[in-house]
Amino acid sequence: MTKAISRQWAEYAVALRYDDLPADVVRQAKRFLRDTVGCALGGYRVEDCRIAHEVIREMGGRPEATIIGFGDRTSAVNASFVNSLMVRVMDYNDVYWKQDPCHPSDLIPAALALGEREHRTGRDLITAIVIAYDLEMRLCEAAFPGIRELGWHHATLTQFASPVVAGKMLGLTVEQLVHAIGISGAHNGTLGAVTAGKLTMMKNTVDPMATQSGVVAALLARRGFVGPETIFEGREGLFAEVGREWRPEKLTEGLGSEFRIMQCSMKPYPSEALTHSPITATLRLVHDHRLMPEDIEEVTITSIGRAAEILADPSKYDITSKETADHSLPYCIAAAIVDREVTPRQFRPDRLRDPRILSLVSKVKVRADEAFERMFPEMQPCRVDIRTTSGQTFTCRIDYPKGDPRDPLSDEELKRKFAALADDVISDERQQLIHQLIEDLESLDDICGFMSQLTADQKR
Repeated sequence: MTKAISRQWAEYAVALRYDDLPADVVRQAKRFLRDTVGCALGGYRVEDCRIAHEVIREMGGRPEATIIGFGDRTSAVNASFVNSLMVRVMDYNDVYWKQDPCHPSDLIPAALALGEREHRTGRDLITAIVIAYDLEMRLCEAAFPGIRELGWHHATLTQFASPVVAGKMLGLTVEQLVHAIGISGAHNGTLGAVTAGKLTMMKNTVDPMATQSGVVAALLARRGFVGPETIFEGREGLFAEVGREWRPEKLTEGLGSEFRIMQCSMKPYPSEALTHSPITATLRLVHDHRLMPEDIEEVTITSIGRAAEILADPSKYDITSKETADHSLPYCIAAAIVDREVTPRQFRPDRLRDPRILSLVSKVKVRADEAFERMFPEMQPCRVDIRTTSGQTFTCRIDYPKGDPRDPLSDEELKRKFAALADDVISDERQQLIHQLIEDLESLDDICGFMSQLTADQKR
């Protein structure tokens, strides 16, 4: 009899050890941790996180884990949520998109919070990070079409991976992990409405909630709470009730030998993933041909259908919030032309009202191309055509953006991204200390010392 998928996952997670990880996988785990911490520090001042932090402070809780930036300690359950929200809130953390999209680093705060609570080592943290990427990314390969195409948000998938990451840091047994997956997977289906039309704070909050759910589930399972083992393939489970066709083998093939973290992208821009190829192409044209905003007559973006549907529907031409702006292809392209860059600065409130940017938004047209559609998701192709007021047309075609594993951010580029996010929060000296702690992560006997450094400077 075939083992349930949850049991195969649990056996893999319990068996995996730091010493099983190739050197390049360890290096990549550290790189993604650096990117994750940078994104969290950047999210520290965002209103969504301030509100969440205030609510968590009112709720109270045992001082088990550090809230990044704020510095106070709360329960691991609550810290995992607030920290994950800080990682996610700027839409600047990593991305993987096959049948469905995901942001595996949303799960890292579960490992950090419970690792601090349980005084785990740096090696334990690296191993849990690798597990997070292995499972979350496989979930995005298994549904045909992806569940996002059917109106479900990918947080629906995160709920199955998060308890394994949490359970690894808690040292759960195989049996306990099986139950943790069933507990969390039973109650976190997330509607696609959070990323449809006009966007709200919930766009970036549902995945952190699914991360927090995994922490709760792992803690319950540790105490003996029982969940359904066949939560994936059983009667009225995920495969039966969500999606059309599932290929279960995608969830288990190569576990422990094929490490998905090597295939994940890092975001060079703080915006929705399908904006990245068009932004890359636009910036190339703007810089190569010295194009100025007043030169632009029209910009035509040719991409895949879901880019046109998600990022260029009528609501994406009415910029009312950061959440709408970073999911608006017209806004991102207009900002790239005006400012010649796309960074967190382009999504600050004053920039969302900038008349130079807004005057260009209406000039950006987005169309879908069937040939490009057939290339996705192996490629993320787009073509940008910029027509000028003088009648010239400049064209750039690219197949994948900067940050893709085929054109990765260098270590130096990653450090520059970190600095851009952290400069207003912590000193240069502390940034260098954090970089060194991550570089030497496998030598840490207790990650508590690392977490204590992720607090905003008082003077800032």
